[in-house]
Amino acid sequence: MLVQHILTSKAAGVQTIPASASVSEATQQLSTQKIGALIVSDDNGATIRGILSERDIVREVGARGAAALSDSVMDIMTAKVQFCTPSDEAVAVLTRMTGGRFRHMPVRGNDGAVVGIISIGDVVKARLGEVENENSALSDMIRGY
Repeated sequence: MLVQHILTSKAAGVQTIPASASVSEATQQLSTQKIGALIVSDDNGATIRGILSERDIVREVGARGAAALSDSVMDIMTAKVQFCTPSDEAVAVLTRMTGGRFRHMPVRGNDGAVVGIISIGDVVKARLGEVENENSALSDMIRGY
């Protein structure tokens, strides 16, 4: 299964936040949108400065308390962003995410623009669906259907 197949099952669009926004603003946006990560960009995704995930926020609040919520997104974001493409195999992306210990990966199109973001949960869900379909097909073959 390709990353593109996962993207087609998700809502379109990528949520961004400016690097100068506060961590508190980011938590509100994450909560409102019911998502786990934001692309940090000062120009609505044309230039990617980083990614901010729930984990980044929890790490800082856990270490420094509520004071971290007044920091700017730039202060706690992950600046070294790993990307995948729509034509990447989902299993290979899952391996990269697991090995790198991160849960969200932006997807870059052929023109370099971010066309989506996938989570490790998206990939696992897609893979489980694939396995379920394979099991069903094998069961049908065994039963002679």
